[in-house]
Amino acid sequence: MNNNSKYLTVSVINRYLKDQFDRNEHLRCVFLKGEISNFKGHTTGHLYFSLKDETSKINAIMFSRNANKLAFKPADGTKVLVMGRIGVYEASGSYQIYVEDMQEDGIGNLYIAFEKLKAKLAEEGLFDTKHKKTLPKYPTKIGIITAPTGAAIKDILSTIKRRYPICQTILFPSLVQGEYAAPDIVRNIKRASTHDLDLLIVGRGGGSIEDLWAFNEEIVARAIFECDIPIISAVGHEIDFTIADFVADHRAPTPTGAAEMAVPDIIDLSKYLNQLKIRLSEAVSKQVNYQKLYLDSIKSSFVIKNPMIMFDNRRQKLDILLSNVKDAMNIYITKENHRLDKIKHAYILKNPKILYENKKNKLSNLIDKLELINPLGILKRGYAVAYKDGKVLSSIKGLKSQEQFAIRLQDGIIETVVKNIKEI
Repeated sequence: MNNNSKYLTVSVINRYLKDQFDRNEHLRCVFLKGEISNFKGHTTGHLYFSLKDETSKINAIMFSRNANKLAFKPADGTKVLVMGRIGVYEASGSYQIYVEDMQEDGIGNLYIAFEKLKAKLAEEGLFDTKHKKTLPKYPTKIGIITAPTGAAIKDILSTIKRRYPICQTILFPSLVQGEYAAPDIVRNIKRASTHDLDLLIVGRGGGSIEDLWAFNEEIVARAIFECDIPIISAVGHEIDFTIADFVADHRAPTPTGAAEMAVPDIIDLSKYLNQLKIRLSEAVSKQVNYQKLYLDSIKSSFVIKNPMIMFDNRRQKLDILLSNVKDAMNIYITKENHRLDKIKHAYILKNPKILYENKKNKLSNLIDKLELINPLGILKRGYAVAYKDGKVLSSIKGLKSQEQFAIRLQDGIIETVVKNIKEI
């Protein structure tokens, strides 16, 4: 039977460590300096953030009773001097500093300049994704702009050599820190543009905001933006961000990460090529077998073995078509002969005079009808027609006293003048 009495719970060990921190007089009042990151102001007024330097960071909390006394507004990137106690947050087992007082360290001006330039370049569109160039899958020549000594260049070269040794690298030694670093970086970017490069890595190792400031200069940002070569920015550590990171086509968290992003892994490529080789071989074999089966089926088909059957089928079909045409022609001729016989035996052809008499009677009837509606026939019966200005008068309206008009009789026209008008 196992004896579990010697095992502690997580709560017990966290409570013990918290007690040890609280009892340590050296941790009750600690003075720290660093840069604020991951800043978050809670609705309760409490402030949550981290303090970091070149290599480390510590979580921090400042309760509202102390935060309300601050004479400045904290933000990411602000350099500060803090005083507080170190304690353990029992629920998560993490230690943090409980800040009681905080002052600016005077480096905040750099962060203000950083944010101002960042906003300016963003408004101009230098950070837009539509300008970002894609990285080549299999680069053959890579340029590197960094210091010729130090961990950054060693990490980049060793990573590329390990992952993709067939790729050529060209180093453009550059200052990466100090007053003359920014112009030197710009000069090397322009130099790199004259070489036939597939990719360019620009960066350096970690450091303070002052150490990395060359990569926050406007001239460096514009040189990166105007470069035709795809650029990976690899400045500092993962938590460090510079203007160069935003302008570059891609950002790597570290110089080693940039090298891993720039080239494929030759081991993975070898595996992939082997897979393609297997898949290609299987596809070819499958296609060959399929075509072989298809050829065998053709060779063994009934038509190939008995080719005359296909000819006989065609000949039979032709005979049927000719027979159908012949039958159709006979039917048509018979039909037309029958129609001709009907015309030859028609009554009208045997008695053509009857047709003449019928037409004559119809013409006489039409003449009689025309005579009935002929206006001149009315005149023969003693009627007259009155005219004025060549138009027939059907009413007394429109006639005036002493106005001339004409009266047409059967054998002539009388011109007269209106003396009197009476309505009926």
